[in-house]
Amino acid sequence: MGDPIEAILFDLDDTLCTYRRSGQEILSLAFEAIGREPFFTAEGYYEIFDDFVTDSDSGLENRQRCFAALAERAGYSPSVGREVADAYAEERDQTNVRWLPGAKEALDVHSPDYSLALITNGPPEWQIQKIDALGIADRFETIVYAGYDTAPKPDPEPFHIALDRLNTEPERAVTVGNSLGSDVAGAHSAGVRSIWLDADGIDDPEPAPHHRIETMSDLTDDSRSLFTIAER
Repeated sequence: MGDPIEAILFDLDDTLCTYRRSGQEILSLAFEAIGREPFFTAEGYYEIFDDFVTDSDSGLENRQRCFAALAERAGYSPSVGREVADAYAEERDQTNVRWLPGAKEALDVHSPDYSLALITNGPPEWQIQKIDALGIADRFETIVYAGYDTAPKPDPEPFHIALDRLNTEPERAVTVGNSLGSDVAGAHSAGVRSIWLDADGIDDPEPAPHHRIETMSDLTDDSRSLFTIAER
């Protein structure tokens, strides 16, 4: 068996919470607001979001750069993309989020027994609004805004910084997140075990997590076995 777990590193978006209105819904309204037919999707936006993080001072600037690049790819002027970004910003309310099933209970159950950290790939000015809306800032001993405080996940840096602040070794921590590419791969690169929230029923996830859960409620149903998961 692996070393006993002392710390849990949680992801935020689509692990603890999600928007009540999807990105695709907001994007459709943005195109409608400026009177243009959609020429990219929310998924296309998410795929390139991290590409512009290091050159952007804020989430709004990052989105402007993403949308300008997507407009150019579609044969439009970058200014059209920025117009879509402005309309998107008018529609998006960062406080309009909801808990994922079992997520609040998971924090309630484990905060007395483990050191908790939040590591999120997201602009601080957006993520703070979500955290405040959920009322969870005091649940975590540290919060790392990866991509802004540090390199974005899956780089090991945000995990190492969180662990240093918690005074915990990697082998005594576990990451809980929904993204194979960011959370699981990042945890493994930092020498941390992984629990993957599988919302899509993927048969052969890559990289393979140390444990898979279907809902955050699984973290409260049989938590002790989850947090003594097998050796890497």
